[in-house]
Amino acid sequence: MDLLKQYISVRQHSVDICVSLKTEDYVVQPIVDVSPPKWHLGHTTWFFETFILQPNCTNYRVFDPNYNFVFNSYYETVGARLIRTDRGNLSRPSVEDIYVYRKYVDAAMVDFLASTTIEKELQDLFILGLNHEQQHQELLLTDIKYILGHNPLFPSIDIRLEEQEINENESFLSIPEGVYKIGFEGDDFCFDNELNRHKVYLQSYKIQQRLVTNADYLEFIKDGGYEKFQYWHADGWEWVNKNKAKAPLYWYLIDDKWFTYSLDGLQEIRLNQAVCHVNFYEASAFAAWKGMRLPTEAEWEVASAHFQWGQRWEWTNSAYLPYPGFQKAAGAIGEYNGKFMVNQMVLRGGSVATPEGHSRNTYRNFFQPQHRWQFMGIRLAL
Repeated sequence: MDLLKQYISVRQHSVDICVSLKTEDYVVQPIVDVSPPKWHLGHTTWFFETFILQPNCTNYRVFDPNYNFVFNSYYETVGARLIRTDRGNLSRPSVEDIYVYRKYVDAAMVDFLASTTIEKELQDLFILGLNHEQQHQELLLTDIKYILGHNPLFPSIDIRLEEQEINENESFLSIPEGVYKIGFEGDDFCFDNELNRHKVYLQSYKIQQRLVTNADYLEFIKDGGYEKFQYWHADGWEWVNKNKAKAPLYWYLIDDKWFTYSLDGLQEIRLNQAVCHVNFYEASAFAAWKGMRLPTEAEWEVASAHFQWGQRWEWTNSAYLPYPGFQKAAGAIGEYNGKFMVNQMVLRGGSVATPEGHSRNTYRNFFQPQHRWQFMGIRLAL
């Protein structure tokens, strides 16, 4: 697929995700970590305007100079920005304004791509922009779910995610001791945090061939897992007590039956689906309850060719740190990953919300251990 077709396809998918939203759904920000859908649509548009069109298109006129302040996320190099907690206060620009902005930038991008020879350095930046938008497409889905899942009416929406049933037994794959290579290798796109490919030594280990299911996790709950401090990290136990946690996000006990909110509305839990929306603390506590552990990211990557992945972002027991030889790029693009390499844990794989073609077994997702609004799950190791 050429660059123009890729651009049109990726940009349209963001619009398709939002097609069933009501205007009011676009502006809600229930918590600091969840951004209003219209902000995602504006921010991804700002990325192409700021990093592609302005520096490279001589005749381009910025749609609105104020949008740099409104839609800059965390790029210190690009200037002042609206603080994250205030994104939900943006009654203006309106949803209609955002879609006009998208069409304006898209038209300029289509003209630019159709009439310009794109050199490799600019092409790499353009491909980064597409992958950046795909990351926000997943965030759009998770944020929409959080917004609607905290509406007392539990509304459904016309978005379908391909959930699979898990029917395998709890079998484990044995990986022998040895020196292995991890990290991205090849000429296709990857994020800078996937580089450089390097050797790791691993002791022999076993890793679960399937994900932990709702039925598995329900046993942990029934056995008082949220009341027994011995399974939890100290920070995790503090989180449990502070938040009065009793179950994964979106789980509700109603008349002695467990229900969960999905984009189809409130439904009884399907026991054979992979457990979802658990944070690192919960994943670690469940593993301890089972007498097991979470795999490291190196263990996960080495074994990943031998099991199915992609239904849930899978917590690992690895802190998010740079690989050997990692270097941040100059300028704003260097802020993309490197400055977040502290106080975060790595997740691997992908999820039902990950856009098609956006996942690979070297992809390093990362979140702070208390977060669980993403489609996060558990695979165990021994």
